[in-house]
Amino acid sequence: MKNFYLLALFVILSSCNEKKLTDKVQQSSHQGTIYAIKNVNIIPMTKKNKVIKNATIVIENNKILSINNSIPNNSITIDGADKWLISGLIDMHVHNLSNGSFSKGYPTRGATLSFDTQNQMTPYIANGVTTVFELSGRIGHFKQRDEIGSGDAIGPRIAIAAVIDGKGNEIVATTPLEGRQSVRNAKGLGYRFIKVYTWLNQDTFKAIIDEAKKQDMKVVGHIPKAFEGEPSENFFIPHFGLIAHAEELSKQTNNFNYEKAKEFAQLAKENNTWLIPNLTNMVWIIKQAKSLESIKNLTTLKYVHPLMQNKWLTSNRYNKNATQELIDFFQKQANFHKMIVKAFKEAGVPMLVGTDAGISGIVRGFSIHDELKLLVEAGFTNEEALTSATRLGAEWLEINDKIGTVEAGKFADLILLDENPLEDISNTRKISGVFVNGKWIDKNKIDTMLSNVETWNDNNKKKFQWKNRNEL
Repeated sequence: MKNFYLLALFVILSSCNEKKLTDKVQQSSHQGTIYAIKNVNIIPMTKKNKVIKNATIVIENNKILSINNSIPNNSITIDGADKWLISGLIDMHVHNLSNGSFSKGYPTRGATLSFDTQNQMTPYIANGVTTVFELSGRIGHFKQRDEIGSGDAIGPRIAIAAVIDGKGNEIVATTPLEGRQSVRNAKGLGYRFIKVYTWLNQDTFKAIIDEAKKQDMKVVGHIPKAFEGEPSENFFIPHFGLIAHAEELSKQTNNFNYEKAKEFAQLAKENNTWLIPNLTNMVWIIKQAKSLESIKNLTTLKYVHPLMQNKWLTSNRYNKNATQELIDFFQKQANFHKMIVKAFKEAGVPMLVGTDAGISGIVRGFSIHDELKLLVEAGFTNEEALTSATRLGAEWLEINDKIGTVEAGKFADLILLDENPLEDISNTRKISGVFVNGKWIDKNKIDTMLSNVETWNDNNKKKFQWKNRNEL
């Protein structure tokens, strides 16, 4: 125990030193760079959200300096005529690859399989995703975040949750005492969020959430199978702040009707539990269960690491044991998820955009536009969908003083669009350029970055075969 606290102290001190260094590097990399976007229509994503037409916005270093104020003489001008500016998008449910090994190691061996951070982050940036919530946190994800913070890679801001499960994950807890200690350990290692998972027993689930509250750590996650068949109020416990999928609710009932959806919504409202609908997830489960042609014909597959491309095509768990009966059940769940969205909206429960990016069929970055479209089809207005992908995500992460809206003083995470997303949500795909922490990346640069990822992936397909993963 003494050694653990020494390790935790070292991590905390190192983290503080790294933060100071990162801040210095970020300030240095942006020092003296000033951009002015002229004649642009700003959708601020504030609560009033009144569009500011033909505006001028000035970005200095990595922050928004002003809106409709004077333009410094040394500014780099960007023509925003007939374009639309929104806050960078937030994907609240992602799974990024991190360095590791599939084979059993030995005490002095490091990771044998490494993933290029830039290649992983480029699809996010290309699609205007400037913040992500990593829901399968590993130590390697902190390294990725540091690379982005130091300027070694261009990528989104990353919040990271430690996963605690009853079996099968890196952190396992089977008793309340183990659950509480796991939360304290995670905090000591630098995690700010806890994700509860499927195989926890009820008492451990409750203890983890209670301890997280004591440690000032927010909780997201699954509803454990241990609650199946029990009254719904049993798992809506205080400080369980965010459900990771609508699927977690459909797993808790056989009554796929609107009355049940309204029951879930009322309990969530009373408990202040928000929801990530994650409609994309079930859509892609159904597609793959029906046929792998959906993966083969995926136009964005070329931006997925070749190891994962091969896994999705040769070891696809959704397709392997699919039957028509199972596909029909998945479709019933998908239909029920739309009812859940409608019920939660009517009850006034906040919902956030998250896509399960990185899971089979769900391509990082590109998936957020699919999710926005599905939410609109399920009853969101275009503005509500955008709000769920910007301001509300920032609020839940408690960084809404830094990102989520287009306001002076906030970080310059912005998307310049060719057409108005308030008129058609698919216009979020029509990206002219992106500001990532004050760094301007225009469409030509975006295309070049994506091309680099595609080329690397194509050149390394033979090396990364899922059946040979233990040899990597």
